[in-house]
Amino acid sequence: MEITTASLSCQGTRASNQDQTGETVGDRAACFVVCDGVAGLPGGDLAAELARNAILARFEGNRHLNAQAIREYVQEANHAILNEQRVMPDYHRMGTTLISLFIDRDYKLAYWAHAGDSRLYLFRRGWLYHVTTDHSLVQQMKDAGHQTDEINSNLLYRALGMDSGGAEASYSDVVPIEDGDAFLLCTDGFWHCVDEAQMKLSLQMVNTPQEWLALMNQIIQKNNNATQLSQDNYSAVAVWMGSPEEATLLYSLSDTAQFFPSQD
Repeated sequence: MEITTASLSCQGTRASNQDQTGETVGDRAACFVVCDGVAGLPGGDLAAELARNAILARFEGNRHLNAQAIREYVQEANHAILNEQRVMPDYHRMGTTLISLFIDRDYKLAYWAHAGDSRLYLFRRGWLYHVTTDHSLVQQMKDAGHQTDEINSNLLYRALGMDSGGAEASYSDVVPIEDGDAFLLCTDGFWHCVDEAQMKLSLQMVNTPQEWLALMNQIIQKNNNATQLSQDNYSAVAVWMGSPEEATLLYSLSDTAQFFPSQD
């Protein structure tokens, strides 16, 4: 199945960019990775880089997907961070979120792994599915039916490099994919600024994944200019299977106005 991709990674107003993105597209399989260094702890940028590199180095795009092998890729990424923590005392608490998507091009299957609050969305037949659940205190409180207004959204209970004695990540089932599916991998800095309705609407206005990311980036920049608030790093990878643009519909001019700066 044909795959087209695009990616972006922006520093925002932070002093450095702790996000990492990467991909490998082989003849039989493809791998996409987005990592976001855990905020407030030294070495987050290094942890994100270690995780991305460990997964991409092990992935073989000329072989069919193997779910157990993918678990081993992620486990190795986690071990790479833990090992670096031991030899670099200043970075003994560094960690990173992870969202990784794996595609078998021949058998038309997808599999993913995630840790923390970086997300994966799937758009299919006009519907949007948020297919990962954040490993965050905020999400736990929401699931329990509690208010979350006063809770720090950065508090994670699972991330790579977090040696809590449990699983290093959550893993999906193997899922069939369809021609026209569109995936979006993104960090919390991205999905905090672009809501799901805007993700879906922008997809219905474009012909390529590059245009899709550019349109969503427009709304992030427009909101930042309007609010003058500090902007976190934000990164995303768009993955299109086959021809999603054949199912898109152009909405009205009033719908599109939110994506572009006003002409005042």
